[in-house]
Amino acid sequence: MTEVDKRLPLATPKEVAAYRRTTEPSLAQERWKGTGPKFKKLGARVYYDWDDVYAWVDANTMSRTDDRPVGKEPP
Repeated sequence: MTEVDKRLPLATPKEVAAYRRTTEPSLAQERWKGTGPKFKKLGARVYYDWDDVYAWVDANTMSRTDDRPVGKEPP
């Protein structure tokens, strides 16, 4: 089995929105602003790699309400 065979299938915006308990328009807004998880464009279609989604969620883990996501320093 190759490394590619071990990968999960790419996720659709609908699947990622359900996982994150948000909406597809919210994901579209994050893509436009560059604040959401990395995504892939294959033609006109948008897909997400589950590893990128999980990494984005982990990078936004906080201990306090005044914490900042990793790599996001105040201006």
